[in-house]
Amino acid sequence: MDTPFSTLIRTASHEQHTEAETSSFMGDLLGGRLGVDAYARYTEQLWFVYRALEEGAEALREDPVAGPFVQPELFRTAALERDLAHLRGPDWRDGLSPLPATTAYAERVAECAREWPGGYVAHHYTRYLGDLSGGQIIRDKAERTWGFARKGDGVRFYVFEGISNPAAFKRAYRELLDGVKADDLEKQRIIDECKRAFDFNSAVFHQLGREFPLSA
Repeated sequence: MDTPFSTLIRTASHEQHTEAETSSFMGDLLGGRLGVDAYARYTEQLWFVYRALEEGAEALREDPVAGPFVQPELFRTAALERDLAHLRGPDWRDGLSPLPATTAYAERVAECAREWPGGYVAHHYTRYLGDLSGGQIIRDKAERTWGFARKGDGVRFYVFEGISNPAAFKRAYRELLDGVKADDLEKQRIIDECKRAFDFNSAVFHQLGREFPLSA
């Protein structure tokens, strides 16, 4: 492959990425047309996915394919739990429930973590690089729409305190992708799993959209 793998994976998944980020639910959320309860419900779904990503990370730390991507400064579960305590109160776990699409998504992430390091890399890339990029738009909108303190409780998921220079971090991450220990066939499988990850994400958005139909 002459084209860097980071470029291939980005361009190959562009269609699925666009579909996910242009969902009606996300459009309504970012447009300020939904209440904070919809934002909290979305945050709950993220908790299930990131718990699967990060519970599987420790066993992969020494793996030649996935190990280089296991970087604690990316971990989001603790931040999500702090946000949920702010959004739902100290008993936030009591009412926590995944959407069917979220359950399928988290189960696939956990399966890849157990059985296929390359697939884990696909889900890792799809989630964390998105959080570092487009996630900042969500944080800004949430702060302005619902009055959260800047980079404070309610939006801590989007604040990477351990990453001082996100642009440099993303460049280094893409270099890790370019050097991933996989042959061309495995790289294609990773690309396909990346597309699948975006499809899972879109399914979550569609189900959230049905739960929070625009009332305006």
